[in-house]
Amino acid sequence: MADNVQFPIEAGHVMLFRRAVGYPDADTSSAVPPTFAIASAQFDPDYPLRPKPGQAWFGSGKNPTSAAPTGDSGGPPTLHAEQHFEYHRPIRIGETLTVSSEPGKSWEREGRAGLLKFSERVTHYRDADGNDVVTGRSVGVQVHPKQEGGE
Repeated sequence: MADNVQFPIEAGHVMLFRRAVGYPDADTSSAVPPTFAIASAQFDPDYPLRPKPGQAWFGSGKNPTSAAPTGDSGGPPTLHAEQHFEYHRPIRIGETLTVSSEPGKSWEREGRAGLLKFSERVTHYRDADGNDVVTGRSVGVQVHPKQEGGE
């Protein structure tokens, strides 16, 4: 996530999100669903899963010119493993949140397939006064396969 992305909480955007995740239209239309914070990605100019005209796009396998998956450091691809949201207060329609993220913890674990490298990204959604509204934590994992002949 690019730093200081402005995330307007618009009624229409909330309505479309609510419908996409199966909230009934009659269910308190002003309530923002708990996972709505993830929709901030649509306001991030650097969001890697949104197509950009004239550029290969990692996200579609229909076209042979799609970009190949790569890890952040040229290693194996990073897979999305977990997503957590901690709400400090409800998100309100009409406000604009400022979104920024930073690296969190990292750790490793040996798995059946090889070494698993986990990394966390912490995203802060802050109101106009700079107060945290939501804190998001996303965990990615890279699988480093065991070498042939290795244990």
